[in-house]
Amino acid sequence: MNDPALLQAALDGLEAQKARIEQQIGQVRQLLGQRRPGTNSRDGRQSSATPERKARELSPAARKRIAAAQKKRWADYRKKQSGSAKPE
Repeated sequence: MNDPALLQAALDGLEAQKARIEQQIGQVRQLLGQRRPGTNSRDGRQSSATPERKARELSPAARKRIAAAQKKRWADYRKKQSGSAKPE
């Protein structure tokens, strides 16, 4: 069982199997849309070229404008819904 040729053949076979499994894992990750944290490239190397984005902060005035516009849209929607309801 200590034949070097046999052990080398077994090692080659296992390495080929490992490469196939790693390829399949990569395909499944791609289908799931998951990447390892801190990686930006396809091969999993860390890229420092793209910094992380920060969430934007809205001013109180901007929040009020957005809220007023949304309330107006909902009021218009409700008005259309009550106007289209047919009395029996």
